[in-house]
Amino acid sequence: MLEITLPDGSKREFEGPVTVAQIAASIGAGLARAALAGRVDGKLVDLSETVDHDASVAIITGKDEEGLDIIRHSTAHLMAQAVKQLYPEAEVTIGPSIENGFYYDFSCKKPFSEEDLAKIEKRMDEIVAENLPITHREVTRDEAISFFDKLGEHYKVELVKAIPEDQKITLYTQGDFTDLCRGPHVPSTGVLKVHKLMKVAGAYWRGDSKNEMLQRIYGTAFATKDELKAYLHMLEEAARRDHRKLGKDMDLFHLQEEAPGMIFWHAKGWALWQVIEQYMRRIYRDNGYQEVKAPQLLDRSLWEKSGHWAKYRSNMFTTESENRIYALKPMNCPGHIQIFKSALRSYRDLPIRYGEFGQCHRNEPSGSLHGLMRVRGFTQDDGHIFCTEDQILDECVNFTAIVKKVYKDFGFDDIEYFVATRPEMRIGDDATWDKAEKDLMIALDRAGVKYKVLPGEGAFYGPKVEYHLRDCLGRSWQCGTVQVDFQMPGRLGAEYVDADDQRKVPVMLHRAILGSLERWIGMLLENYAGALPPWLAPTQVAVASITDSQADYAHEVYQKLFNAGYRVEEDLRSEKINYKIRELSLTKVPYILVVGEKEKQAGTVAVRERGGRNIGAMSFDDFAALLAAQVADHTNIEVNK
Repeated sequence: MLEITLPDGSKREFEGPVTVAQIAASIGAGLARAALAGRVDGKLVDLSETVDHDASVAIITGKDEEGLDIIRHSTAHLMAQAVKQLYPEAEVTIGPSIENGFYYDFSCKKPFSEEDLAKIEKRMDEIVAENLPITHREVTRDEAISFFDKLGEHYKVELVKAIPEDQKITLYTQGDFTDLCRGPHVPSTGVLKVHKLMKVAGAYWRGDSKNEMLQRIYGTAFATKDELKAYLHMLEEAARRDHRKLGKDMDLFHLQEEAPGMIFWHAKGWALWQVIEQYMRRIYRDNGYQEVKAPQLLDRSLWEKSGHWAKYRSNMFTTESENRIYALKPMNCPGHIQIFKSALRSYRDLPIRYGEFGQCHRNEPSGSLHGLMRVRGFTQDDGHIFCTEDQILDECVNFTAIVKKVYKDFGFDDIEYFVATRPEMRIGDDATWDKAEKDLMIALDRAGVKYKVLPGEGAFYGPKVEYHLRDCLGRSWQCGTVQVDFQMPGRLGAEYVDADDQRKVPVMLHRAILGSLERWIGMLLENYAGALPPWLAPTQVAVASITDSQADYAHEVYQKLFNAGYRVEEDLRSEKINYKIRELSLTKVPYILVVGEKEKQAGTVAVRERGGRNIGAMSFDDFAALLAAQVADHTNIEVNK
């Protein structure tokens, strides 16, 4: 008898080998209809997979994360089949699933148009209606090469030749289309009813600009129509909130061709930047950090010692002077080590915490640049903690508490925590890794948060915690991190004297909360659709006079707010008040104070809240108290509008 253990611990017995589909059917007809694939002893397999030994088996449906990934990967094949039927001259290359969808790259002389996408999508629907079975078979390397060579699929031949000798090769077939793939896939094309093609873009073969430019078609797929509808609505909302449009409308920043990937900050945008920087500066001060500043240009030899030259050279901007090569720093850590080692340190001095608003430069490909989200020049709220191994736990506990407070102050309560553990290729002994990984997990336990483990995804020099937050649209942003580094301090000669008067290398914790300030501001703008909380808003209050006769009083109100330290502007133009209010509202200012003859005589202000709500007349002192309370509490007057 064959014993199958299900996820709930229950067991089922079969007289002999059984397919995953048969196991699903034995559980229930509903599950059998919903089943897409299976997980046998932790490995994802097709429903047709035969289980011939006692095993743990889970049935994967569209409600599972893996199931959605399988749907999307299978839909990429569906799209490739439709393209080949409509455009036989096109060669298929690579088509993976990605976050929120899938893509497939094609080599085709004729550029795909929006009309082509509509044709491809229609043909995909027809193939779905045919409900073609999706099957797979294992082949030898020579068989695979011969098969794709006869089809004229030269890119597939190249991919087959790159597969390691010890790895099996599988081909998946649906109707007249066969593709190279590891799988698994859904059982038939009829499952793939919910999909939409999104756009066409260019992509170099294997990501190398020296290779041919391919055409990449992006699409998305879901298990249900409601999920697709919700996703498309989210995209519409994201477009409305695009930080690049908001940046222009609110006069915050701009970009231009003469400085690709660099930001021109306007006065209001820089005011927002300064609010964030000064807030983080107080966080540094209140938590024992010394704010430092390291040079932006460092000699090549230092980058070679740190290991960055070998790994990041292609992304570093360099210059020469007096026969020496210098590089603009892509990160701040080597500079902080130089500050640490500038004096003899004792174990009594540790931990030493450095923080820097360090401007970094990375030569990102021009095609990847995206507003504030992906730039070549950026500033990090970077910090490094030099400590002993015994201090790692306490420092990580404290850091997680700081992260939670900061994110809450900015309006983010939905945080996911991940611990990335040792990769296969790493330095350091297992005992040190054991302690570091355990300390990171205990730190999160003490913070009272749940976390997931990312096996093997730590850096080669040590494990790390990643802090991911979700915005109002449910999008995940990885901003904060704390990384344990056993290597770089030693490579760059950092030492301290321990209690036995021996020289020892400190552990260095790399940590960031916001990450790139540019990206953080872009994320804030999109999360709040530009309607930032009063404590963050570039302009907190605007004062507008109704007629010229109230201009002096309006200016007096403006001056009081300005002297109190608020970011305020005045509109004393001889324009209709409704026109002024409409213009000011476009800048997302939290409060507009309207001053007419009645307010002038009474010594009051008429308060209009962002969003159009008319609060009515208030004394200046009452309004100032209202604004002060909101700024102090970091509250918003209209959340996620």
